Amino acid sequence: MNISLKEASETEYWLELLIATDYMDAVASKHLLVECKEINRMLNSIVKTTKKNLNIL
Repeated sequence: MNISLKEASETEYWLELLIATDYMDAVASKHLLVECKEINRMLNSIVKTTKKNLNIL
């Protein structure tokens, strides 16, 4: 999950960079960026919960 989180974060970074440099249309790619941010939030939650649960054991 940590690797997935890092990859999703990198994808978000590249999407933001492509939008900022007008390589991708901001309106058309907004959906991709929103979905990527949601995936990042889910993965972040999974990683935090897993670390918390491992500390309890």
